[in-house]
Amino acid sequence: MSGHLPVMLREVLATLAPRDGGIYLDGTFGGGGYAAAVLDAAACTLWAIDRDPAAIARGALLAQRYPGRLHLLQGSFADMVQLLGDAGVDRLDGVVLDLGVSSFQLDDPARGFSFRADGPLDMRMGDSGATAADLVNGLAEAELADTLYQLGEERLSRRIARAIIAARAEAPITTTGRLASIIRAVVPTDRRPGHRPIDPATRSFQALRIRVNDELGQIERALGQAAGLLAPGGRLVVVSFHSLEDRLVKRFMTEATGRAPAPSRHDPRGLVVRNASPFRLVTGRALRPADDELAANPRARSARLRVIERLSPSGDPA
Repeated sequence: MSGHLPVMLREVLATLAPRDGGIYLDGTFGGGGYAAAVLDAAACTLWAIDRDPAAIARGALLAQRYPGRLHLLQGSFADMVQLLGDAGVDRLDGVVLDLGVSSFQLDDPARGFSFRADGPLDMRMGDSGATAADLVNGLAEAELADTLYQLGEERLSRRIARAIIAARAEAPITTTGRLASIIRAVVPTDRRPGHRPIDPATRSFQALRIRVNDELGQIERALGQAAGLLAPGGRLVVVSFHSLEDRLVKRFMTEATGRAPAPSRHDPRGLVVRNASPFRLVTGRALRPADDELAANPRARSARLRVIERLSPSGDPA
């Protein structure tokens, strides 16, 4: 699928380890890069989920290349148990989740995800629900500031919220270009030595996108469901792109594999015998993109990959 570079593809294939006859899920189909690579790597079946109707429409062409092997489902990966169950699937040999925004979405001004080109202030990954314009024009100043701080880790969130409130009093903010200009007028460009300059609008746009799509809530629900669907030996491979996502993934995998710190010896919970974990951590620490990938695709620079595997009933890798 031209225009889309699947991030950390080599590492995804190496850790997912698709095998002939296996059943896999790409929970974030996007441009279909992972899906095609998995289907090329083994004579397997792959189910693919995406919230975006445009992604499902693009996938129909890809499905023709893999008759009977690629199956597309429109919906949220947070509903994967129901979506797959309705299709008669209750066990998987592997799941891959790419938590980043699709390049197709970022590069289409009409979707309103990026401040690099002017377009309607939308940011919805699907085709329903409140838009970013609804939030920017409707939230109270304090709630807007909290959103930018908590979901965008924007230190100057209160300054930005004040500027947005003042601007929308003159006229509703309906385009990405106008919102970016408002932010740039009150926030300096981040030019730390040794780092690429960061556009002042970056963190605020991230925060609004996360809230519009309930991304963190969706991720939490998806991780638990994906792990529950894994057959013995099955692996959950997750690629995240910012600290909020990666923190959720790391915490989930740490707890799922029984690596959470033990309670204090003074805490009564420390007396409870912990059951052996049904999962093992495949990646001791997050994998990062190789230098050659970063040179070819700078968007991959923030990617982190983590993996867990369901053990066999005996507690050993299947």
